[in-house]
Amino acid sequence: MSAVAAPRASALIFVAALLQTAIVSSLVLAGGAPDLLLVVVVCLGLLRGSVPGAIFGFAGGLVVDLLTLDTLGVTSLVLTLAGFCAGRYGETTGRGSRLAPLVAVGVITVLAGLFGFTLHYLLGEAVVARDALFTALAPALVMNLVLAYPVHALVRAAVGERTTLEPSAEVEVVV
Repeated sequence: MSAVAAPRASALIFVAALLQTAIVSSLVLAGGAPDLLLVVVVCLGLLRGSVPGAIFGFAGGLVVDLLTLDTLGVTSLVLTLAGFCAGRYGETTGRGSRLAPLVAVGVITVLAGLFGFTLHYLLGEAVVARDALFTALAPALVMNLVLAYPVHALVRAAVGERTTLEPSAEVEVVV
């Protein structure tokens, strides 16, 4: 990542985390709220790759965990995996696709909801599956999909795209 893009992406993640905790999480429509930080992390992963996506996902999740005084590390872990998966999708299958932001945000929103529910369950926290996986996830998915293209355009304008793409590693079958 260039010397100009890294501070811009860091500032973007910090502002998105602040907006998520202060404003966006309280915009509950039909039982669910959009996840602006998740969409920003997915877009950064798509544009910059898997390692920067994971790093920025961890940083944004840590800021959210510290601001909300929630269980430390749960949001960080979920967003780290979201950024990494979005980066891998952007490096391989989604390279050059116009639908990549929409597909990545949709799939990763559902997977992040499932993974977050599983983590809370494994930690012994009281989470109702119906509320977490159906009542809240469906409206959040729709709102995240609405945010996908505008946020992707904003992130692209702020940090740009990768200028060099490493070719995928060749696989050799040894018999």
